[in-house]
Amino acid sequence: MKPLARTLLWTLLSLTLLISTAATDTNIQQDIRIFTVENSGGKITGKSIEKAFEAAGFLIDGNNDMNKPFKARFGTTHYPVYRLATIHDPDLSARLIALNPLMGLLTPLSMSIWQDNEGSMNISVLSLRGLSRMTQIPMNSPDLIALAAKMEKALRAALPGGHFKPLAYQKVADPTTPLSVTFKAVFEAPKDGSILDAKDDFEAEFEGEMEPIGFLFPGFIDVNEELQERGDESYDFYDTYSVCKLDVIFPIHQTHPEVGAFAPCTFFLYKKKGEKTVHMGFPSVQNWIASTDIADKASLDPLIEAENLFIDTVNGITE
Repeated sequence: MKPLARTLLWTLLSLTLLISTAATDTNIQQDIRIFTVENSGGKITGKSIEKAFEAAGFLIDGNNDMNKPFKARFGTTHYPVYRLATIHDPDLSARLIALNPLMGLLTPLSMSIWQDNEGSMNISVLSLRGLSRMTQIPMNSPDLIALAAKMEKALRAALPGGHFKPLAYQKVADPTTPLSVTFKAVFEAPKDGSILDAKDDFEAEFEGEMEPIGFLFPGFIDVNEELQERGDESYDFYDTYSVCKLDVIFPIHQTHPEVGAFAPCTFFLYKKKGEKTVHMGFPSVQNWIASTDIADKASLDPLIEAENLFIDTVNGITE
């Protein structure tokens, strides 16, 4: 089958799946979707879910048992199972980055996996609407539709017999503040060095500044390598970090375990060939607040504090 015909067929199949789901899914206007199934027997595990997503064609960039660091850091856990996972599809990511480099905000995608105290296993992911709002790629993009459909297919394989859980949030309105925090900088190549050396120097300082204030880096992707493998030579570099902070996720996950659809968050930095500007960014806390109706002070304060620390650190390095 020719590439164009294959793309059209996949788009048609993706649209069919999403339309059939929309007929029964009352959360279609939400940014997050929660897929759930009864699992009191414990047959479904973090490892079995990982295998299902791999079989669906995703790369598993991380699948972290958060109860271990929660227990070590806070002396307790809330759910019998709570995991944060990151995944991506290199082919779809490359095509979507070509549409808008902001796709780096979701390369990789994040999701939370948790078993609640009633015995149900749950997975939270971004909806097609959520993917679109974050990346500013239109919802009718065939590749974005294909990504959402592929995620749904993986969910159904990971949690056989499951269904999308009704959400109690108010209908998510158009945001009044940006859904991403972005930066622009110019990296000066060191003497007898290249722009890649300058990038490496920034990343070393970035990691060195962020780790002492509690940020963790559970994942890293050389996105440019994947782009080049697919014939896209547009960038001098394009890297993404998965970034997490225990003091943020621990209080929030107790009342909003689904926030793993945004955590770990992804920090991107890229420079296009022929340009001087380096672009960087990460998803803003507005995503968490607007998409899950977070309002309690115990959750909001660490979230806002972490974002301010993140912004101050990047600005401090680039000034």
